Amino acid sequence: MLLPAKVLLHPAAKLVVFALCAWPFAWLAWNVFQAQAGNANILGANPAEFLIRATGDWTLRFICIVLAVTPLRVLTKTPPLARFRRMLGLFVYFYVVMHLLSYSWFDMGFDVADIAKDIAKRPFILVGFSAFVLLTPLAATSFNRAIKALGAKRWQALHKLVYVIAGLGILHFFWLRAGKNNFAEVSVYAAIIAVLLGWRVWQAIKKKRLSSPVGLRSQLSK
Repeated sequence: MLLPAKVLLHPAAKLVVFALCAWPFAWLAWNVFQAQAGNANILGANPAEFLIRATGDWTLRFICIVLAVTPLRVLTKTPPLARFRRMLGLFVYFYVVMHLLSYSWFDMGFDVADIAKDIAKRPFILVGFSAFVLLTPLAATSFNRAIKALGAKRWQALHKLVYVIAGLGILHFFWLRAGKNNFAEVSVYAAIIAVLLGWRVWQAIKKKRLSSPVGLRSQLSK
């Protein structure tokens, strides 16, 4: 077991997870404040690029964390981990919104026409924006009322879009790095997501085999 169930089920556990998830944003906001105050600028020579990159990195990291919840829950036999998945998913959306805002504000000055042209002109931005669009209905339906309204099966089918979004996120990052021919970080994220998605494929195949007549007979003979 990853952590004792009592710890994960404690009322304060969600507050701790929330604080940990919000810490990267708080750190970025503090450094922006310090830069505005004229103090040492940790944001570097190009603060806009730093913020766009940082918020994009945290979006990918949280996608990996969300995808890791189910494998960790199953492999460590820790069912209470599932109670944090919704919050983690909403933080994916929060950081992708911050990523989009950083680009729209610091890079494009909130010029809607220029943003639209840039999205259409540059494939890696189009892919990233597509991931944001697909994430929006997932965030909007992350609440109990939405689950009841859609029904469990349709809700689960909709939220499987996270697998497509993960792929688009990696492609967005790959194209961004292609110009500099630097794929080291892309490879790390791609490997993590491949393992997490591969585990799901393996589980689906295993479940299908067990549900087949041959699999059922094999289980009954044990």
